[in-house]
Amino acid sequence: MNSTQLTQKMNPMDLPSVIRQRLDQLGHEQRELAIAAQVTESYISQLLTRKKAPPAPERTDIYGKIEEFLKFRSGELARLAELQRQEGLKRKLADPPSPLFKEVRELVLRKCKPDKEKQIRSIFEMQPFGEVERIVTQKLLDVVKEIVREDLESENRLHLLAKLSNRSYEEMRVAILEFLDTDIFDVSIENCVSFLNPLIESWDIDLATFGLEIVCDRRVVPGGAKKFELVEKQPEPAFETEPGLKEFLRNAPLSGDATEEEIEFLKGLRFKERRPTALYYYRELQNIRDPLHFRAVASGGPSAPVAGIPEHRGRARTPLASGRRNAQGEE
Repeated sequence: MNSTQLTQKMNPMDLPSVIRQRLDQLGHEQRELAIAAQVTESYISQLLTRKKAPPAPERTDIYGKIEEFLKFRSGELARLAELQRQEGLKRKLADPPSPLFKEVRELVLRKCKPDKEKQIRSIFEMQPFGEVERIVTQKLLDVVKEIVREDLESENRLHLLAKLSNRSYEEMRVAILEFLDTDIFDVSIENCVSFLNPLIESWDIDLATFGLEIVCDRRVVPGGAKKFELVEKQPEPAFETEPGLKEFLRNAPLSGDATEEEIEFLKGLRFKERRPTALYYYRELQNIRDPLHFRAVASGGPSAPVAGIPEHRGRARTPLASGRRNAQGEE
């Protein structure tokens, strides 16, 4: 029985059973699977006994390693895991959300900017796991996950973190994989101690706009601060294409070599009263292509394009000046 037939025969939601039966077929032990996936044997055991939910495929690299070791087709286990997670999420969303662990909430509040902590604490206590608490906690998780995801991709960095945490390489991988699979509904005290506490220095929120500023440990994250905005904005008004631009685009001698990027720039030009002609757009095209119109970068390298203006690749053509032909077709 090949891997596809196996996954079809088993319950399509039952990832642990599929993996266990494949282990038996190939004569492998859980210990060997753990080594292949570069995780602890305990982690594999909890996964296969359903004590631990399958991690999200996009947040982990173990499915590819397990598929290779157990000779499944690429993506088979990830697909089963996603189906099983969707069923679990439906059950989770059917129940009202539980408040955060007291220790988790205290850590989040402790990291809040001091002059806002009292106000934020009263909001958290008045609306347990309400809108503000969810937004803040989710963004803190997102920022820290982005940092540790980079660590997961560096073997040297993982060995260093393992040494600093008095853990084995495999234990450190498991800790990061589990944290990457955490959401605001099940963030744990261990997550806070291992990741949120050391990596988040402080945070502040504008309660009028829900704009959030998170400051990370500058020894780990260059620049330190990250800002997020959650504010309603009016959609950009729709503009009709200028008649002059339409004429310019229909005139091959004028616009024939214009790139899509250059045309998009020309479409973005706005005029209130006067209406530009096709010749205006031709001249504008030549202006943005002329390197004399832009300053060189500070490092002394090639001219940098102005923000929003496409960088021209190749020599500008001038059909009106040098490309004219006479009535006999001669240059």
